[in-house]
Amino acid sequence: MGKIGFLEKIKKGLARTRNVLTSDLDDLILGERVLDKELFDEIEELLITADMGPQFAHDVITDIQEKVSRKELKNAQEIKKILRARMTEILRRVEKPLHITKGNPFVIMVIGVNGSGKTTTIGKISGQLIKEGHEVLLAAGDTFRAAAIEQLEVWGKRVGAPVVKQKINADPAAVAFDAMGKIKAGYHGVLLIDTAGRLHTRVNLMEELKKVKKVISRELAGAPQEVLLVLDATTGQNAVIQAKMFKEDIGVTGIILTKLDGTSKGGVVLRIASELALPVRYIGVGEGMEDLRGFTAEEFVAAILDE
Repeated sequence: MGKIGFLEKIKKGLARTRNVLTSDLDDLILGERVLDKELFDEIEELLITADMGPQFAHDVITDIQEKVSRKELKNAQEIKKILRARMTEILRRVEKPLHITKGNPFVIMVIGVNGSGKTTTIGKISGQLIKEGHEVLLAAGDTFRAAAIEQLEVWGKRVGAPVVKQKINADPAAVAFDAMGKIKAGYHGVLLIDTAGRLHTRVNLMEELKKVKKVISRELAGAPQEVLLVLDATTGQNAVIQAKMFKEDIGVTGIILTKLDGTSKGGVVLRIASELALPVRYIGVGEGMEDLRGFTAEEFVAAILDE
């Protein structure tokens, strides 16, 4: 898919966020709107409603006020330029797509709460990696749900990746141990380890994730090279809370934000970027295999601010 098609796909996926943010912003700044406190308060409220976070909203309003005081802002329509610049600046800091070199084992542990789309995301990443010429092995570490094991097996067959599994209710750390055994036996490809959905507030479940990670690290120095947290964008600011907890407790190295096509709260990416500084590896903007995409700041901003 060419660059234009790529951008159009993202714009379509982010339509709800764009409709709320751009339409409402255009309504606020339409015509000869006076650049006063009332307008600034309305814009700040709009940005917070879009789940961009109070700090980001405050910083944007500060930028606007400073330009007004220096007489650098001619009219309200130029506010969108300030918003675009601030968004792009912040998102560039977390624009770090996953990069995997070939020839050495690369272990990715995938975590997140129930319903975030972990297993489906693993399947999509696997398909993309195989297309890029990587060898991929999957590990069914969500042993509490038979459906999760079966779902991963379906994805494995679909993309051509073998699956390491055990019976239902087996110790997830034991599954990780078996999968790491493949590496010790000479496997040099990518290993993606699925895990059960974890409520970030449940201490015992978080401890189990720590155990899985410890087993991986013990079996291969420097592994897992990536701990990817899958977040459901439709949960808005709850996604930020989850990310903070998982980052502190497990040591997250990157974010995958799914279901952006089903929410008007796509601005949560800004909050994750500004408050947590965690790399955004992928964004999900649809159901298809090609709808999981590497994150690019300029394209994301264009998708939610351009008509």
